[in-house]
Amino acid sequence: MYVPAHFNESDPEVLHALITQHPFGTLVTHGKSGLDANHIPFELLPGERTPGTLQAHVARANPLLQDIADGDEVLVIFRAGDAYISPTWYPSKHEQHRQVPTWNYVVVHAHGRIRIRDDEKFVRGVVARLTRTHEANEETPWKMGDAPSDYLDGMLKAIVGLEIDITRLVGKRKLGQNKEARDIRGAGEALRARGNVQISDAMLACAAQKPE
Repeated sequence: MYVPAHFNESDPEVLHALITQHPFGTLVTHGKSGLDANHIPFELLPGERTPGTLQAHVARANPLLQDIADGDEVLVIFRAGDAYISPTWYPSKHEQHRQVPTWNYVVVHAHGRIRIRDDEKFVRGVVARLTRTHEANEETPWKMGDAPSDYLDGMLKAIVGLEIDITRLVGKRKLGQNKEARDIRGAGEALRARGNVQISDAMLACAAQKPE
């Protein structure tokens, strides 16, 4: 990924937070059949001395499992929002007319090596943790014990776990940092008026940190 210096995000805590807040990732592999991409939710386990580990699961019927081998290099892409930016939203455009359209976005690329974890204990743990995380805000959270044990056992046998040891995290926050504060703020406010709170909030925070 091309990352100009003014768009680079290298703070591990920020990158971990972005992954945790946007856990639905795109797993890109290059196995025996060539390039492939699978879209699955991940759980991040931060490491003390490493970038951390990603855990997930896929259907046993997924050809991915026959296509990759333990230790293969993979890439997981986490998208944390994006938005089209019109040049008319920049105050400077109406003075100088020297602006063009662009697209702002926040992404994290997690590079790592993958392992297939085909054991019931690992898979059950991944499903339990993902469930607890994503049911936490429900009025009556669903838990694995709510399902009949024979039914749940059958469902767990139909999936296989994945574990990725992260070797490198690359982050990019393209929020107009190369522009004047008033232009970042103008575009951020225009996005907010159109309902894109995610990128607008990030842009307005960026504008607040930049001298006028």
